[in-house]
Amino acid sequence: MGDLGKRLEGKVALISGGTRGIGLAMARAMLAQGADVMIASRKPDGVAAAVRELEAERPEGGGWGRLRGRPAHIGEAAACAALVSVTEAELGVIDVLVNNAGTNPFFGPFLQISEAAFDKTFEVNLKGAWRLSVAVAKKLMAEKRPGAIINVASVLGQRAAPLQGAYAMTKAALISMTQTLAIELGTAGIRVNAIAPGLIDTKLAAAITGSEPIQKMFLERTGLRRIGKPDDVAPLAVFLASDESAYITGATFPVDGGYLAT
Repeated sequence: MGDLGKRLEGKVALISGGTRGIGLAMARAMLAQGADVMIASRKPDGVAAAVRELEAERPEGGGWGRLRGRPAHIGEAAACAALVSVTEAELGVIDVLVNNAGTNPFFGPFLQISEAAFDKTFEVNLKGAWRLSVAVAKKLMAEKRPGAIINVASVLGQRAAPLQGAYAMTKAALISMTQTLAIELGTAGIRVNAIAPGLIDTKLAAAITGSEPIQKMFLERTGLRRIGKPDDVAPLAVFLASDESAYITGATFPVDGGYLAT
């Protein structure tokens, strides 16, 4: 990512699922561009480890924004409300919300998923994003401030997804929510966009990357013929959080190596 100055200086960003993979890469990129960042994840140990990792990378001469971490189960309403409140208390009004927290507890035929796994997938991937979006948007509107919401969806929300049916449903719904909120919040100056990663080397994708036949199937449909990295996704999040994307809302951007082109 080229140096265009501190593109996010003065902005506060909240990143759910920000302690590893794509979320951690986004946090690193936004800190480097001057944003004050709150990262959140369910496990306290994971939050503490991510904060230590990022602080160890902080340049000696400064330039990075402030960093905070907060354990929060995004599938729980009270945890979402507390996360927003703590972020505002420690860093200020949230200008940028990244809904990245996600789970995929079941990998297999749609007819075999349990109701508990189905509900958990929707609670975290969709209801958590909805809860955080509502809380952040209402605060921005009350303060008459512009802002940006970035939803991390998936290419599976735009194609049939054998073996990942419930996960794909949540991502399709997240894209729909992105479009609706973009229209409803546009007059308030709040932009809402989605990023749709393809196969990215993360723990969440282990069911695919850990299976040679399934990985081969994905890569044969991917123009670049490689698995993506979290750092392939982070620059787009910085762009969508910045004022450079001031006339972009309601869009879904694939970062998939060409998967959706096939």
